[in-house]
Amino acid sequence: MTVVDRRPVRRFRQDPGAPPPGDGWPLSVPAVAQLTREGLTLGPGVTVLVGENGSGKSTVLEVLAAALGLNAEGGSVGARHATRCSEPGSLHLIVERSPGASRWAYFLRDETLHGLYSYLEANSNPSARRQEPRFHELSHGEAFLSLLGHRASPRGLYLLDEPDAALSFTGTLSLIALLSDLVAGGAQVLLATHSPLLAALPGATLLEVGLWGMRETTWDALELVADWQHFLAEPQAYLRHLTEEQGRPADASTPPGRPGAPSHLDPGRWDIGK
Repeated sequence: MTVVDRRPVRRFRQDPGAPPPGDGWPLSVPAVAQLTREGLTLGPGVTVLVGENGSGKSTVLEVLAAALGLNAEGGSVGARHATRCSEPGSLHLIVERSPGASRWAYFLRDETLHGLYSYLEANSNPSARRQEPRFHELSHGEAFLSLLGHRASPRGLYLLDEPDAALSFTGTLSLIALLSDLVAGGAQVLLATHSPLLAALPGATLLEVGLWGMRETTWDALELVADWQHFLAEPQAYLRHLTEEQGRPADASTPPGRPGAPSHLDPGRWDIGK
């Protein structure tokens, strides 16, 4: 029996006829440079980008959203709101799709949600059968879950940049349930997060983003998970040790961070990109 591949997006790859990508930002970000060199294959279900601030997670999502023709500040292909253009564009990536698969895609990024809510409220259809809520009258987390719930259908590709930023623990569990339903219906999800909860989505492909670029990993091997486990085991001791180390004079013989702690506690280590 032949299994039909219905993934909305199979792969992003560089256009072979495009000019050389050059250097400087965003190619100075290892994950973006790897994306232009090797492309990115998306499997079915959820792909999760995990990494420190400045590692390039959001920039990768912005590039992929541009390749799909999505509004850089969030929404679908048809969204027309804009404030200040600061995104890198598509970097000449080509989107490989499955024959007959849905072309629906939606981009949500926490930092631009206020503008997207204003745009959607100003351009609402009063005769629509299903009226959306007044997003600005809801809490940040409620508005995010409501928007995704109204826009979601079991098809297409959803790009989510730090969707947990607005959510409590229980709100994140609600998001996991929503994403699981979408995936069960055939949708793809690509998200960037600092949440060990979202990184634990069943069946998700995990890509750790950092100075090395992007590499596939497992939940147990994530630095993010180790950090939370260390903190939750002894929260007061963890913070006390951290603050003591921050107040000590620099010692060239000692590596960044405290003994036994992840070296990314050094704030200068991650100043590599947007």
